[in-house]
Amino acid sequence: MKYSQKALDISASPTLAIDALAKKLRESGENVIGFGAGEPDFDTPENIKYAAICAIVRGYTKYTPVAGILCLKEAVVKYYKQNYNLEYSPDEVVISNGAKHSLMNVFFSLLNEGDEVLLPTPYWVTYPELIKLAGGKVVAVPTTKEANYKISSKVLQKYLTSKTKALVLNSPSNPTGMVYTYEELKDIVEFCIQNDIFIISDEIYDKLIYDDQKHISAASFGEKAKELTIIVNGVSKSYAMTGWRIGYTLSNRDLAKIMTNLQSHTTSNPNSIAQYAAYEALSGSQESLKKMVEEFAKRRDLIYELVNDIEGLSSIKPQGAFYIWVDLSGIIGKSFEGKIIDSANTFAKLLLESEKVAVVPSEGFGMENHIRLSYATSENNIKEGLARIKRFVEKLK
Repeated sequence: MKYSQKALDISASPTLAIDALAKKLRESGENVIGFGAGEPDFDTPENIKYAAICAIVRGYTKYTPVAGILCLKEAVVKYYKQNYNLEYSPDEVVISNGAKHSLMNVFFSLLNEGDEVLLPTPYWVTYPELIKLAGGKVVAVPTTKEANYKISSKVLQKYLTSKTKALVLNSPSNPTGMVYTYEELKDIVEFCIQNDIFIISDEIYDKLIYDDQKHISAASFGEKAKELTIIVNGVSKSYAMTGWRIGYTLSNRDLAKIMTNLQSHTTSNPNSIAQYAAYEALSGSQESLKKMVEEFAKRRDLIYELVNDIEGLSSIKPQGAFYIWVDLSGIIGKSFEGKIIDSANTFAKLLLESEKVAVVPSEGFGMENHIRLSYATSENNIKEGLARIKRFVEKLK
């Protein structure tokens, strides 16, 4: 029996795989500390949960318009106007079943067979799989630690061909936590305008930013930039609503219509109750968000200090999101009980077996010799988990 080759070519998510393995060990009684979570460990704020309950009581349980209820689309428009001074209309907004679904809509509506998509490494693990499913070709654009894992027009120029269709930008970044500055983005956007390249701007962590950093949207650099940019965002990360599955896009009107048509024949409308909860998230009190950001900032400082206190490991201080990208190059080639640490995968496997600490290896992110740690976990877990990692590294020979 022959199955779809496209489906067979899709890799399993390494982040979900490490979570599944950690859960299996916990179920067998092991005390596992997991750094794989891609979601806040906070509960959804009470005002948002109450809005969902009210929606149920009021009977908002039927189909909604495919691209989302009007009040939520208006809230998205208002959010981008107030926060980033960008003007959109509700018919340029498409509400979907999570930002991952929004990305699928973008790639399937944008790409033709063989179109090339510039994808800076390290990248979030789902980007290349969605690009391949949509018939596109992934063109990995390497970054370096010295460049803070960021790209520039000079680097992009080396990978430009007549088939280049789009560039994926993720700021703040998963997995590095890096945030592009105004000048850095301006350079990239001007390159895309000159070469008529679409910019897929994943801004899902836009409110999880620390210190004096500021989120800038690629759509902010004039009308042509706005025309070429497709913003992807949602309520999952900033409002601790991962399970509610509400994401959205802002784009030019023609592309929004195409994505709506696509969604109408795949999933139809997003969950009606979750849409009303998302409306409250964007338009209601932001106090819970502020408190969550303050807590993440403290954890970021803690995990950064503890990582860099381990000889052989190093990292750049994250500026946003809730991940830290750890460089293992100082220990690659060493051994643990006779087993050579020849990759991040090997490091992660031996660490989990020996110290019961789950981390995500970098191979799925398109880069070697790194691991991603999520600090969306308690301070106690961070302290204990990093103590175990330090103990493991000190045993290497």
